[in-house]
Order: sequence, then structure tokens, then C-alpha cells
Amino acid sequence: MTLPTLFVSHGAPTVLVDGDPARPAWGRIAASLPRPRAIVVMSPHWLTSAPRVASAQRHRTLHDFAGFPPALYAFDYAAPGDPALAAAIAARLAAAGLAAEAVRRDDIDHGAWVPLLSMYPAADVPVVQLAVQPRLGPAHHFALGRALAGLRDEEVLLLGSGALTHNLREVQPQSRTAPVPAWVSELADWLDDRLAAGDAGSLLDYRRLAPHAERNHPTEEHLLPLFFALGAAGKGGRATREHAGFAYGAVAMHAYSFRTEGHREAA
Repeated sequence: MTLPTLFVSHGAPTVLVDGDPARPAWGRIAASLPRPRAIVVMSPHWLTSAPRVASAQRHRTLHDFAGFPPALYAFDYAAPGDPALAAAIAARLAAAGLAAEAVRRDDIDHGAWVPLLSMYPAADVPVVQLAVQPRLGPAHHFALGRALAGLRDEEVLLLGSGALTHNLREVQPQSRTAPVPAWVSELADWLDDRLAAGDAGSLLDYRRLAPHAERNHPTEEHLLPLFFALGAAGKGGRATREHAGFAYGAVAMHAYSFRTEGHREAA
């Protein structure tokens, strides 16, 4: 049985308390899958110049944000780690020509724990974090995913956490349900269409081909985990949209699962 890979737009930490429908959607996605033996999550809030894998016995919840409601600082996600899996991941990446290192990192940042708290609230599934390399682009992150695709056959859930659109300079913080401008919806629609078609070539060249790409992603770190999830689906991977929505005008909260044609996958 082969697990799908996932991409979720994690939004602001307030998704846990503001009634955003993305949170129950994440829970439904997890409930639809067999329980994984471990989760590998790529978060845009751990940035490195070269591939790094977090090796921790148990995680410490990092509240890496400021100015939010006090209730958010009470959330705790002390999931166990899996040092053996972290070492195996580093070895797989190195074998694929992607020099990687397993490093001691006990912190789990909100890009990882916010969605995981809704997906596996008991925090009893081991978690291994992967860093994003913001200067290395979509093809690099696609290759990272492709190198780890075999873990799907070993009951490991591969999760990319980021945002389908993400320009914090243009959010409307006064209203989660603020109107969505055309420059946001048009990029979200373009990405959604290309994901459904399995058009990896166009997706990897989104910066040139997609409408309003740079305005939605002045920096790429929040979209790069999407390419990790796409690559981890293996050859012929296609996306199923599991959730669609927008928050604060400029943040698309879409979530996708990726399955490979020809493989018997978990349902």
C-alpha cells in the first residue's frame, strides 16, 4: 500500500482559533488515510542553504510568531522524532546527488505543527522535518521529493506545508473573509489547473508562465514545499484538490493530495 503525498497551505497560526475551514479539512484528510508510521514534513519556516534533515528524539514546540492572541502560545505539539529515519533520509538524498546532513534540531516550527495539530492531534506519530532552500528553486525541491518517493511504500507520509499564494504585504488583516483580488485568484486557478493536469513542466516554470507569480510570491519559500510534494508523488503524479479557500484576501488556503498513476494507493 502506497501513501499519497500531501501539500497544505498552513496560513497564519490563527487558523487554529479563527474558524477557518482549512483546519477541519486537514483533519478529514488525515482521517481518510491509514495511520502512518512517521511523517516527513517540509516547512518554509526552516530555511537553510543546503538540504538539512532534523534529527530529534522529541520535539519542542516553537512559537515562532509575535502579536497573535495569547491562546496560540498555549498550543503544544511535543511529537516524537525519529533519528533513524532522519539518517536514512539524509542517505537517500546523498545517493541522489543532493548533499544532505541530518542535524540536531529539537524545535518544531509553526509551519509544521499548525497543520499537524489538526491532522494528528495526539502528537503520537513521529515527525521528521526537512528544511527549505529558498535560493535553489522549484526543480531542486521537486528533486528532493523524487529522491524520497520510495518512503511512501514504507508507511511514511510526506507532507509539504506552505501557501499556494503568499504576499503578506497585501493581506487584509482586519477580515479573514476579505474579498479576493483577481491577481490572487488567477494564480491560484492557474496552479490548480496545472496540478490537476499533472503538468510538472509548466509548474516548475511557473515563475515565467503563471499570471502574477512574483506578486503572489515575492519570495518563493512558501510555494517550494508544493514542488516537494509533487516530486514525492513519483513519475506521473497528479493532484486531487482536497480543500480550497482564501484568507485575508491574499492567502490561498488550498490543500492537495498527490497520487501516482499505476500504483495501488491508500484510500
